[in-house]
Amino acid sequence: MRKVIFFAVPALVIIVAIAVVFARSATPVVDMPSSITTLGQATPVTVQVHDPRGVRKITAMVEQNGASYAVGATTQTSKATDSNWTFTAGVKAAPQLKDGAAKLIVEATSNDLLGNKARVERDVTVVTRPPSLSVDSDQHYLYLGMADLVTFDVSGGWTSAGVRVGDQTYRSWPMPGGKPGRFSLFAFAWNMPPGTAPVVYASVGAGNDVTSPMVFQFPKKEQPHYTTHDLQVSDAFMQKVVNELDPNGSGDPVARFVKINSEMRRANNKTLSDLRFKTAEKFLWSQPFARQTHSQAEATFADLRNYIYHGKKIDQQVHLGYDLAVTQHVGVEASNDGQIVYAAPLGIYGNCVVVDHGYGLQTIYGHMSQIDVHVGDMVKRGQVMGRSGMTGMAGGDHIHFAMQLDGVQIDPKEWWDPHWIHDHIARRVDLPGFKG
Repeated sequence: MRKVIFFAVPALVIIVAIAVVFARSATPVVDMPSSITTLGQATPVTVQVHDPRGVRKITAMVEQNGASYAVGATTQTSKATDSNWTFTAGVKAAPQLKDGAAKLIVEATSNDLLGNKARVERDVTVVTRPPSLSVDSDQHYLYLGMADLVTFDVSGGWTSAGVRVGDQTYRSWPMPGGKPGRFSLFAFAWNMPPGTAPVVYASVGAGNDVTSPMVFQFPKKEQPHYTTHDLQVSDAFMQKVVNELDPNGSGDPVARFVKINSEMRRANNKTLSDLRFKTAEKFLWSQPFARQTHSQAEATFADLRNYIYHGKKIDQQVHLGYDLAVTQHVGVEASNDGQIVYAAPLGIYGNCVVVDHGYGLQTIYGHMSQIDVHVGDMVKRGQVMGRSGMTGMAGGDHIHFAMQLDGVQIDPKEWWDPHWIHDHIARRVDLPGFKG
């Protein structure tokens, strides 16, 4: 009996010791940014490592075509629970890499007795040559709130290309009909700082972006002048807005009205902007855009509105569209051929329809009393999609008509002009079937 106890005690000690080792061990957690998609000549990579015991070793490698190449390592023990490790991956660190697909791998070893390892992998594209751009020599006349089109060629390695105007980016697309080169529809937004220079860019997503200027001009005498209007808010209109758009709310009606007019407006515009991802990669139209038949404009693009209630200014907003009035419950006409990508209530816009015309160009129809189309429907120019009304933040029966390009709302008036479409669109990309 004593021998059994004698042998059992050391065994128990060993079991306890092993349990303590396992209890005090950990496995690192490695976080690699999702933005790392491309490796160029020397792409900086920063990973975050979390381990309650610290980290003993970190290594980085790139695998391509069955071979593995080390691109970074550190064996300096760190006792920090959270740490960042930055290394440079790419062709300079591994000259054997070729253009094409590869895998970036980072391994971290815990600073404990077991030395548990964590491994994170990311599919990447190796780009050995930076992109090169050649931009058309056309003169591009830029106006506040309006659009233009540029063509260009891009060579070398790249992952995305298009136009940047200030902090806004516009995608590019292959030229129609299989022709060489690319084109980008871009806008000079209504609130873009004057003189901002647009540039064509090509990116490899790894800090090796290149840009190229285009020939452009801001005709000073012809720039639009946005107007300011005082909009009188009646008690009836305020009650209509808060009851319709904030039915479960309570408290001061003025505060509710202002919140709807500002916060809901921003959220609704974000919803509209995100529809840019639901666009056809082809032209869905071949005629100039048509304005609502027999309509009168009660408000124009980028009007600044002061909201006046009982003689006091309670809010100020910019109206990004045209208010087109005809008669009550008039048929709302599609301004051009396209596909329905939104058909539902949308806050301040009331019952709203959005038509995609391809390549990020979309038209918006708001305040409708009735919607007769569904998402996915194809519509023709002039087709009635529903009836005008005063849903949402509308004080009378009309159609709120707006346009957006890659999510940026623009002035529709140039798109109603067949000469402008011929000179700025059809001539540059051979718009298929254009009948301007």
